[in-house]
Amino acid sequence: MSAVATAVVGGSLLSGYMSSQAQQGAAETAAGAQGAASAAGIAEQRRQFDYVQQLLRPYIELGQSALGAQQNLIGLGGQAAQRQAMSELEGSPQCTSLMQQGENAMLQNASATGGLRGGNIQGALAQFRPQLLNQLIDNQFARLGNLTSMGQASATGQAAAAQNQGSNIASLLAAQGQAQAGAALAGGQAQANMWGSIGGGIGSLGMMRSVGMF
Repeated sequence: MSAVATAVVGGSLLSGYMSSQAQQGAAETAAGAQGAASAAGIAEQRRQFDYVQQLLRPYIELGQSALGAQQNLIGLGGQAAQRQAMSELEGSPQCTSLMQQGENAMLQNASATGGLRGGNIQGALAQFRPQLLNQLIDNQFARLGNLTSMGQASATGQAAAAQNQGSNIASLLAAQGQAQAGAALAGGQAQANMWGSIGGGIGSLGMMRSVGMF
């Protein structure tokens, strides 16, 4: 083969190889940059979700505790737990203070009206404590219900944050996959272009031979 032919084939091979390497390198660089950006996005999503969990954890735990206390008050936690809950409520400072104030008021009123030893005051005193305790149980259940609702709302917010995080991470992982697939396709195209350049060089060589250039 003449020097001209060698130069033609060699030039086509070198040009095709350099073009292939450049295309593949650019594709890998782009894929790496996109992959790094997706990884950073995933890490940030997880960091934000951990922060949301940390913020909502006290409210969720409080709501769970309040729900357990409600169940004990109405007997869902068992008879022993219900008796203990009622006993604690009856012995609470609020209950004892209200009982003392109420009974003293009733006795003072009966004393002022001359009915201290009458049957009416004794009956009223007998009914006062159970009625007060029943009212306090209802009030306590309602207050606990507010805490339970707050915990439920916090748990719902955390679930929504988890769902959003899952959706965002799935999108970022899909972007990573697309970048990797794009790099692979670009590499294949670069190889095809290289061999096309070599084929073009060989074709040029054949044309040169046919016109008698060597």
